[in-house]
Amino acid sequence: MKHRLAKVTTLAGLLVIAFAVTPASALDEADRLYMVGERALADRFYAVARRALERFVTQYPSDGRLPRATMMLGQARLALNDPQSALEAFSRAATSLTSPPERLEAKFWQAEALFRLKRFAEARTAYDEVVRTDAASPLAADALYGVAWTELELKRPEAAVAAFRQFLSAWPQHTNAPTATLNLARGLIDLKRVAEAQPVLSDFATKYPKSELIADAQYLLGWVKVNSGDPRGGLVDLRAFVAANPNHAQAPAARKLISQALARYGDRQEQIDSYNALIAQPSPSAEDLYEAAQTATRLSRPKDVDTAWRKLKAQHPDHTLTRRLSLELANAAFKQKNYKDAATLAQTATQSDEGAVRADAWLTLGESELKLKRFPQAAKAFEAVGTVDDVDAGTRYRALAGLGLAREEQKEWKAALAAYEAVAGRSPDTTLREWARERATAMKNQLKPSATPPTPKRSEPTGKPGGKS
Repeated sequence: MKHRLAKVTTLAGLLVIAFAVTPASALDEADRLYMVGERALADRFYAVARRALERFVTQYPSDGRLPRATMMLGQARLALNDPQSALEAFSRAATSLTSPPERLEAKFWQAEALFRLKRFAEARTAYDEVVRTDAASPLAADALYGVAWTELELKRPEAAVAAFRQFLSAWPQHTNAPTATLNLARGLIDLKRVAEAQPVLSDFATKYPKSELIADAQYLLGWVKVNSGDPRGGLVDLRAFVAANPNHAQAPAARKLISQALARYGDRQEQIDSYNALIAQPSPSAEDLYEAAQTATRLSRPKDVDTAWRKLKAQHPDHTLTRRLSLELANAAFKQKNYKDAATLAQTATQSDEGAVRADAWLTLGESELKLKRFPQAAKAFEAVGTVDDVDAGTRYRALAGLGLAREEQKEWKAALAAYEAVAGRSPDTTLREWARERATAMKNQLKPSATPPTPKRSEPTGKPGGKS
């Protein structure tokens, strides 16, 4: 505080000299304005620097220091969050500066202003020019860091990862190295190269022991380990993170991830404890209840599965995970030959926003209705599979085979034959293709149809709940 007050006192003295005393000559006034602007900028009194430097560039356009004063004016304006007028000042300075280092400096500051203006493509070009012109320049590190950030903003994660790697390789102890390390790890995660992110984060605290980002790195390292084959190690990191940073912004996500990891990878008692903790929450999220159901399934505790399902359906009736769990339960019921339950659960899953889940739900519903000998309902369900975009070929042709059976049972011979021939000609499942060919031949020859179609291994819905932290 005393040091800051001393700065204020010194600056006040300069201002008195510059503005309160009548200048002895125009040259003296120019000197004073330039000196006040330069020192105020160095001391981060940006408003004072801006006023003094604007007066200087306006009143002394022929002064030899005009290019440097204009550059400093741009820096003051940028610091005051006025990037457009700062860019104008840097552009004017760039046209009149003569030495290569000063022109390079002007280019760097133009890049900074362009970045603030969200003109990222132009900023990236300017930053890159600084690096390519002089990789040994004092500005090269910040310029390459700027290149990496603009690549992030331009949604080019591969290029961003490459730039952050290059930056950290050349300047591992730079002030921005901790932030670059975290962004490198996040970029690798976004690219689904999770395993590569672990060595990036593993020695973060050792490399940057005074960084304010140690907690963030510890959380991210725990997440990476849980999702890349070292769940036990991830649990250690996440528990240490929560213990040391209970009020951190990522603490709730860490606690949830701990519960999920225990549910998936803990021993039986840990999984039971995790289920109980998830289900006992006063307001459990859909992700928590879905994970509780998954845990109960792994533990072979059907009553607990049902408890989690009922809570999920009651508290989050329209959630994506509610539809997904409904399909999983429908498939399980079908395998157990509980066709009425399978049909009811599959009907709920047909409302999913996920195309793959919706298509498989219609297929399960159709097959259940076939088993229940409700052929019109079965045909309607099988036809609905074809209305879903980007349906897996195996699912599509299985539905066509079922549609053929439903139409045949309804004595709609032409429609049944058309479905069988489509399956016989294009299904990727050779067993199903052969069955459909035999069925079509039998119909053509007016022979007694063979039995039911072969049942291939049923597919499960894909994807993981919750997403990336």
